Amino acid sequence: MLSGLKIKNILFILIGSAIFSFGIVHFNMQNNLSEGGFTGITLLLYFLLDWDPSYTNLILNIPLFFIGWKLLGRKAFIYTIIGTVSVSIFLWIFQRYQINMPLNDDLTLAALFAGVFIGVGLGIIFRFGGTTGGVDIIARLVNKYAGISMGKTMFIFDACVIIISLIFYLSYKEAMYTLVAVFVGARVIDFIQEGAYAARGAMIISEKNEEIAAKIMNEMERGVTVLKGHGSFTKVDRDVLYCVVARNELTRLKSIINSVDPHAFVTMSQVHDVLGEGFTLDENKKPLEK
Repeated sequence: MLSGLKIKNILFILIGSAIFSFGIVHFNMQNNLSEGGFTGITLLLYFLLDWDPSYTNLILNIPLFFIGWKLLGRKAFIYTIIGTVSVSIFLWIFQRYQINMPLNDDLTLAALFAGVFIGVGLGIIFRFGGTTGGVDIIARLVNKYAGISMGKTMFIFDACVIIISLIFYLSYKEAMYTLVAVFVGARVIDFIQEGAYAARGAMIISEKNEEIAAKIMNEMERGVTVLKGHGSFTKVDRDVLYCVVARNELTRLKSIINSVDPHAFVTMSQVHDVLGEGFTLDENKKPLEK
């Protein structure tokens, strides 16, 4: 820990920046594909004016750094600077020491790899508290002062950048493959951010709630919460069990419920983020190492 900053977070932001930059240089730039956000603008300036993205990325973000200081807070602001500067550094390195991987004859592969590398890189950066500046800060501003959601602002910005790129240098084919890369990247970002804490929430209604709860707590060492429910059809009050388990424990949970009451009514739902004992805290309420 250094003045509130975690060395581990900084290290992973650097790793994420390297992966992201590698994808931009070797799959987007080598195959004439665009991208959304400020990255798309830097690529537009590269293909039109031959401006080096490693420099334009910094130049475009410098004004936003001053705004970001107010919006993000000190720690997130520093992580954002680290992410943005390291992306520019890695872009500069990979442009000068490229691995030649021409995939112009297979743009499907190029788009998929572009999406995966960009998604993994950004996912790691976001996961460890950083950003690469750009649209993220603009979206926060618009959300704060205009009430428009960040997702909508980012989507509109990305769409505008891709449309402008289509007008000036992309062919329709390349624009469509760019959309594939953007979609894949967005899905990979979600997976990276949510994957570690992905869990399942179970709602259980049974005549043998106490037995099921006891077995879950004893055999799985998972907490069970008892909720009060009321049957709209039967007009009967009954308890409802709620339990959150890791994804790999789902089969075991079903087996326990079935062994006690095969006729129990059970619903499972995806839980994208779990905080607390057993997931991010140990039994002593201390943070678990990621």
